[in-house]
Amino acid sequence: MTMTEPAPANETASSKASAARAVGLSKVYGAGETRVVALDEISIDFARGEFTAVMGPSGCGKSTLLHCMAGLDTLSAGTTWIGDTDLTDLKDKALTKLRRDRVGFVFQAFNLLPVLTALENITLPMDIAGRKPDRQWLEEVVRATGLAGRLAHRPAQLSGGQQQRVACARAMASRPEIIFADEPTGNLDSRSSGEVLSFLCDSVRELGQTVAMVTHDPVAASYANRVVFLADGRVVKDIRHPTTDTVLEGLRSTTPGTSTHRPTPRT
Repeated sequence: MTMTEPAPANETASSKASAARAVGLSKVYGAGETRVVALDEISIDFARGEFTAVMGPSGCGKSTLLHCMAGLDTLSAGTTWIGDTDLTDLKDKALTKLRRDRVGFVFQAFNLLPVLTALENITLPMDIAGRKPDRQWLEEVVRATGLAGRLAHRPAQLSGGQQQRVACARAMASRPEIIFADEPTGNLDSRSSGEVLSFLCDSVRELGQTVAMVTHDPVAASYANRVVFLADGRVVKDIRHPTTDTVLEGLRSTTPGTSTHRPTPRT
């Protein structure tokens, strides 16, 4: 089965409030001859209720941008917000609480505990925090994942796509203001990728979530409302209503030496 390209997720007004934003964000590693500027005074916002993909060549700062904006990494300069909260003002304990309560994370590795069921993995962060899940919201998330019949299964009994959907549901279970996804389909085949990407689209369109996703795949990026391109630690292009073809053109115009071959969805 091949992965078909979807219609873009619902459009949102450009004036919508930001779920997360950065102003003058810089991240520098090392000093002297070993100094590397990963992010160079980036200003960007991710609108509420919108699906944004972040693309660019290896080493351009894609993952670093998400990690800094999510409070997983410190800034060298600039300011980041989740909603109206300035992360640079927060102490470690408050930052940990913000990440737990208001931010969701999905990574390339599923990061599921093998001894727990799918449902137990989904609710684990709230269990650790001593919080009871909102049952109505949890049912909505489970419905969107299509995993209702698999909640009692452990990760080894699930396909890769199902495991990543469990990871997505875990990120959404606390109803965060934004979900940061770093190459969430990187370990999946085309069918499983389509399942996960369709779920992320549905979470935005039907559940009002906000998603910011790093990807290298033009087909994956075409599921988003908007694609932001990075190069050398800076935002160099920003397009809306993306298709695989317009994403490829964006990559060609921002990445020297990029192939002009249009990728075919994997089987």
